[in-house]
Amino acid sequence: MGLFRFIFSKTFLIQLVLAVIVLVVLSFLTMQWLDYSTNQDQRIEVPDLAKMNLDNVEERLEEMDLDFEILDSANFNPDFPRYSVIDQVPAPGKFVKEDRKIYLTLNPSGYRKIEVPMNLIRKTRRQVEPTLRSLGFEIGEVSYKPDIAEDAVLELRHKGKLVEPGDELMKTSVIDLVLGDGSGRYRSTEEDTLDVESETESEVDEF
Repeated sequence: MGLFRFIFSKTFLIQLVLAVIVLVVLSFLTMQWLDYSTNQDQRIEVPDLAKMNLDNVEERLEEMDLDFEILDSANFNPDFPRYSVIDQVPAPGKFVKEDRKIYLTLNPSGYRKIEVPMNLIRKTRRQVEPTLRSLGFEIGEVSYKPDIAEDAVLELRHKGKLVEPGDELMKTSVIDLVLGDGSGRYRSTEEDTLDVESETESEVDEF
């Protein structure tokens, strides 16, 4: 009975209220200290750095007490200036704390070089064109010359120059195809030269 009466006594109730008040005050002060120590109220909006070069990026982020780190270079994008920011993490508009690093991906100086595959010569146009396009090349002019095989690839050319298997060209380079016309005739370069020489000698003999 004594304990029961004490619990409902005026003295105990006052002490209980005081304990609750102290607990609330301590909790509030603790939260305030955590907010101050972790800079929870200091929120900086991440700027849009797209298409900016590194000098401008450094200047902009330094003004905002932010830092940056370059992750890698992406595939070349002609819509962005060379060596400019092509992607960033966190994204523009996100809120971060002071000294947060912004991770950047840069646009390289140009398209990378790609090796022309082996074993394309004498393959059909239907086989060669998808192979070249899948590697990033573009198909240019298609011409024909006498050969027994119709639509067989006889030569690959870039800007008028013969392209050999294993040569490296910039991505998006235009490759012209020289195909066989299927006429059943085949004349090598040596045979053409001999014919020209024979005709020349005949003309000289006539004179």
